[in-house]
Amino acid sequence: MLFSSYIFLFFFLPMTLVGFGLLSRLQGPKAAKLWLVLASIFFYGWWNPVYVGLILASMMFNYSVGRHIGRRVQSGRRAGGVLFFGVAGNLTLLGYFKYAHFFIHNVNGVLGSHWDLGRIVLPLGISFFTFTQIAYLVDVRRGVVCEYDLGDFLLFVTFFPHLIAGPIIHHSEMMPQFAEPRTYHFRWSNLAIGLGLFSLGLFKKVVIADGMSGYAGKVFGAAASGNGLYPQDAWAGVFAYTFQIYFDFSGYSDMAIALARMFGIVLPQNFNSPYKALNISDFWRRWHMTLSRFLRDYLYIPLGGNRRGEFRRYVNLMVTMGLGGLWHGAAWTFVLWGLFHGAGLTIQHGWQAFWSKIWPKRPAWWPARLSTWSGRALTLLFVMVGWVLFRSADVPTARHVLAAMFGLGPGPILGSPLLVKAKTWWWLGGLLAFVWWLPNTVEIMGRHTRLPAPVGDGPSAPRSWLRWELTARWACLTGLLLAMSILGLSRAGEFLYYNF
Repeated sequence: MLFSSYIFLFFFLPMTLVGFGLLSRLQGPKAAKLWLVLASIFFYGWWNPVYVGLILASMMFNYSVGRHIGRRVQSGRRAGGVLFFGVAGNLTLLGYFKYAHFFIHNVNGVLGSHWDLGRIVLPLGISFFTFTQIAYLVDVRRGVVCEYDLGDFLLFVTFFPHLIAGPIIHHSEMMPQFAEPRTYHFRWSNLAIGLGLFSLGLFKKVVIADGMSGYAGKVFGAAASGNGLYPQDAWAGVFAYTFQIYFDFSGYSDMAIALARMFGIVLPQNFNSPYKALNISDFWRRWHMTLSRFLRDYLYIPLGGNRRGEFRRYVNLMVTMGLGGLWHGAAWTFVLWGLFHGAGLTIQHGWQAFWSKIWPKRPAWWPARLSTWSGRALTLLFVMVGWVLFRSADVPTARHVLAAMFGLGPGPILGSPLLVKAKTWWWLGGLLAFVWWLPNTVEIMGRHTRLPAPVGDGPSAPRSWLRWELTARWACLTGLLLAMSILGLSRAGEFLYYNF
């Protein structure tokens, strides 16, 4: 079930909110939490009821392993072997459904064999609920948390705002809120703030992101077919995808936080104006922030991080980002995308180490504003080149688009019209100005979000006329954005991160 669908907006969400509110008031927290678990499982099963059994089995496995780890930790015994078993079980499940075909395809290519596993359908959200549960097992091993109530554990994993595409949360970030009595007292302010944030996110997805998808699809489709591209077409297509994935994921992140807030729950921020990043490290502190945190805490640091010398640090960066790319999809394009960003991080750290020895401080004659905007532009250019790998169906398509971008391709068919019209560039330029100069959603919503300080730069205070408040003016604007989005729902596509 999509957040951007009629069935969700006009049936599932109202019914779930009303049921949660009534049960909280009449039966108490336990019944209200059980209602949310059942509603979330229904939400997941709407896509394919067959895989409800899979997610239930995964949760029971992790709950049992987590309890066993917790008992060993509390008794002072070692739990590393049990943790390894739990993590291996999760990765085996993820590996079979997501990577088995990729592995067999490459083995067949190397050996000339013809092995076939048949049709394997990727369960929706498996990467997210697997990583969420791995983080839980590690936190139990560290003594941070230990969940003994099965119903609470099921709610932690299945809570529908974050189930399909994140954020990847820790148990301590959400479940203590469900233990607070105030969560079960309905507040109109929570509903109003949630609706305001949800409307902004839905508008980003339906109107902006889906509006850009057609331009990007034309260019990458032509490249996949082997047709020649004008350089300006290639650049416009990459720009269009750059903004499509930005507003798609930004919109989803807003909606996830908004939906949780309607139930009185605050989820961690997952998106913080990544195209304002000054370098690649800053980009990853702002883009998919909870995934970056997971990769840092559970992969990069256990590998040694930056504690074993510069060379080992660079190797760890490449391994972490390569596996992070593979997490997004079972294709060499995703692996190359991850390695491309790993190389970017390595070059950035090496460059900064080199210049810090020559110029420990920025020279007085070098304007700070020039450093900011040159860093921002170069980072965005680097990210755009990476998006070519991310978006392309295969490596030849990516090579075709990149060659066309830099004038190295075979060229378009003589007399063929531009795939992307000139007026599109005005839209792309406007979107670039939008993401560079205007405040993001968290900054607009300000104190109403109750979000903790983000990993990257903290939210800045926008001008007063851009600060969201519980006023009639903002209520009208929220209603207008919601109406425009609902009118476009029939053309809305699924969220891009639902595929990962």
